[in-house]
Amino acid sequence: MGDDKKMDSKKMPIRRFTDSEDDADQTGKEEFAEMFQESLRQAQVGDVVKGVVVKIGADYVLVSVEGIKSEGRISLDEFKDPNGELTVKEGDEVRVLFERKEDRSGCPVLSRAKAEQQGAWEKISEAGGEGGVIDGQITGKVKGGLIVDIGVAAFLPASQIDIRPVGNLDKLIGQTFKFRIVKVNRKRGNVVLSRRAMLEEERDKLKEQTLTTLAEGEILDGIVKNITDYGAFVDLGGIDGLLHVTDMSWGRLAHPSELIKVGDKIRVMVLKYDREKGRISLGMKQTKADPWQEVKNKYTIGERVTGKVVSLADYGAFVALEEGIEGLVHVSEMSWTRKVKHPSELLKVGDQLEAVVLNIDSANRRISLGLKQIQVNPWTVIGEKYPVGTKIEGQIKNITDFGIFIGVDEGIDGLVHVSDISWTKRVKHPAELFTKAQTVQAVVLNIDAENERLSLGIKQLSPDPWSDIPVRYKTGSKVKGKVSSVTDFGIFVEIEEGIEGLIHVSELSREKVESAKDFAAVGDELEAVVLSVDKNERKIALSVKALQIASEKAEIASYMGEQGSATSNLGELLKVGLKKNGKNEK
Repeated sequence: MGDDKKMDSKKMPIRRFTDSEDDADQTGKEEFAEMFQESLRQAQVGDVVKGVVVKIGADYVLVSVEGIKSEGRISLDEFKDPNGELTVKEGDEVRVLFERKEDRSGCPVLSRAKAEQQGAWEKISEAGGEGGVIDGQITGKVKGGLIVDIGVAAFLPASQIDIRPVGNLDKLIGQTFKFRIVKVNRKRGNVVLSRRAMLEEERDKLKEQTLTTLAEGEILDGIVKNITDYGAFVDLGGIDGLLHVTDMSWGRLAHPSELIKVGDKIRVMVLKYDREKGRISLGMKQTKADPWQEVKNKYTIGERVTGKVVSLADYGAFVALEEGIEGLVHVSEMSWTRKVKHPSELLKVGDQLEAVVLNIDSANRRISLGLKQIQVNPWTVIGEKYPVGTKIEGQIKNITDFGIFIGVDEGIDGLVHVSDISWTKRVKHPAELFTKAQTVQAVVLNIDAENERLSLGIKQLSPDPWSDIPVRYKTGSKVKGKVSSVTDFGIFVEIEEGIEGLIHVSELSREKVESAKDFAAVGDELEAVVLSVDKNERKIALSVKALQIASEKAEIASYMGEQGSATSNLGELLKVGLKKNGKNEK
């Protein structure tokens, strides 16, 4: 039997494999190898593996993972962003954590959130842990700082947000920055970050670069960091320079905030650099040509210009004619007729106005402007409107010791001097006769347009009573009147309304009188002789003594029996007495 077997085996023909059979055998080997490798790739619990979203349900996402036979369900919330929006769709590839082989229903337990967290910790580790640099997005605000998403929620203290305090933290939410990892505690899941450290490092690098190239006269770009009353601090790239308010504009600037604000990018020139003290003085106006160099070529005296009121002072208003060029309208040049005490009576900041160039002083950077010159000077036409001798009527605007001011035309007042109030009355103060706002008439006496003065007279409305006084009161005539006032040097006697004569103390009596007050009192009636009349000076000199002398002579003549002749010749006797007296008013 064994031989048969041997024989049979000997009789069996030797088989040759064809090329197709060789290929099939090779394929089988490859499939076996792949199956072996597949067995090696089976997912292990705790691994982060790739999966594919195969279905999105109402509250779950079904994910198929390579190496896991069945699909796993993951809560829909793990696939939503902070706004609640779904971040995946069917067919998307996602990374998930294989937590357990199966749950109660026999499905593998997967988690996308934990996979992201584990990936974040790996990212933190790859960044170098504490001291490393990592990208993150600010997602929210909490007490004491901000929350940053770096795969896990990290804390950014308020003191580490920026080099300078940040007023509104909300504006940073949603922005992505680089952060320095300050502290890591994986066990507790805590990470503390610092953005300030990154900014300081960046500033120091910029500072080094800036200092190597910084030179006086160089023009640089800078960012306004801070504004004060006297200027602004500008970041030139890691180093700050001071831009003084006087170096911001060629024109007048009350406060830096009128021209710049924090955060503005501006061009500045390095005016001075003190390397030892690290101080840098900057200028902004120096980056532009000085407009005052062309002022004389652009403006001429007498020219009309337009501008905007930029500031008011007690003495006038500053008007911007162009950038860097301002002119001053002095209060005295604002109105022809109105006395302006403060420019705010006529103007306010922001007003657009037209003015006339009065003077240009390029050396002192001054342009004088006139506002009133735009209008016709009413004083140049007042003489045509109110010639000398014109009778006017107006209200009393003001009363002073020396006279009253009457409104003649808009903005033009005329003065009635106290001496032009009455022909005959001695007016001590105009308030004795007039009140403010009273309507009165007057006559134009004189117009001084150059000095803007208008003289008026009230007494000139009626004839001068002194014109015929010398005729009515001839020398030697006898008069009667009441004592109107008594002085040390004599007595004034009113011989008719408004007409007074003076009896000098030496003319009161033939006897020596020490004081006129001992001779008469106000209200007493006196009789005297006219010594002289001065029409121009408006003075009448009287004498009681001359009357006494004449009376004595008349009495003597009567005693001698010549009464009739004496009576008829009283005037002659008075003249004789006057000649003997030989005195006039003193």
